[in-house]
Amino acid sequence: MSRARTVKGNLVDLVRRGLLKDLSAGKLRVGTKLVNEDGLASRFEVSRSTVREAVAALVSAGYLERRHGSGTYVVGVPGPRHALDATLSYTHMIAEAGMKPGLQLLSIESRPASDEEAVELDLEPGAPVRSLERIRTANAKAMIYSVDVVPERFVSQVPDRGFNRSLYDILEKIDHPVQSANAVLVPVIADRRLAKLLRVKVGSALQQIIEVDFARSGEPIVFSTEWHVPGIFELRVGRRL
Repeated sequence: MSRARTVKGNLVDLVRRGLLKDLSAGKLRVGTKLVNEDGLASRFEVSRSTVREAVAALVSAGYLERRHGSGTYVVGVPGPRHALDATLSYTHMIAEAGMKPGLQLLSIESRPASDEEAVELDLEPGAPVRSLERIRTANAKAMIYSVDVVPERFVSQVPDRGFNRSLYDILEKIDHPVQSANAVLVPVIADRRLAKLLRVKVGSALQQIIEVDFARSGEPIVFSTEWHVPGIFELRVGRRL
């Protein structure tokens, strides 16, 4: 890679990080119109083409939106950091990030647990479970595709139509709140099915999370496999020596 290309890449990152800092600090709020390219180029002492690349990266990440004939506007802010051993509703996190959360229930099924699900949920092989296939959106943009499996005994009184909101909220309402979680983060590439579900290109980088949530009794209550489009949440891992 040439030195000139490397320098330009560093300058693009400088502008991108500067704008992200403004978003995180509340200097740029949702609905705010971004300063034009000339203004940003003057502020960061870079070329307009460098500004254009930095802004394009933030548009792709879902923070900015170009509106033809009007300008570029803030449509989202960096979400809160999410520790993989924390238990916080994604619906709430999307709202806290300044975006409108949405939930699309693709399927719901009562069936016997698979061997893997039985192990993760500490069930007898073939025990009844409720399986939910869902997509979470932020400002109508698909962000997370998930398959959540819950032992039937916990949700036997919840009708299928009752699962059209946050699963954590549902479990809390029926007195089985999630208290802790164990999760594994795996980088993956979108195949054709994931690309179609999440509206990304085949081969796009995704973040897969395989997670088990535990009720306050210590029993495993949800086994989830999730695929995240990068850009909304910063996923953190806490290491212990």
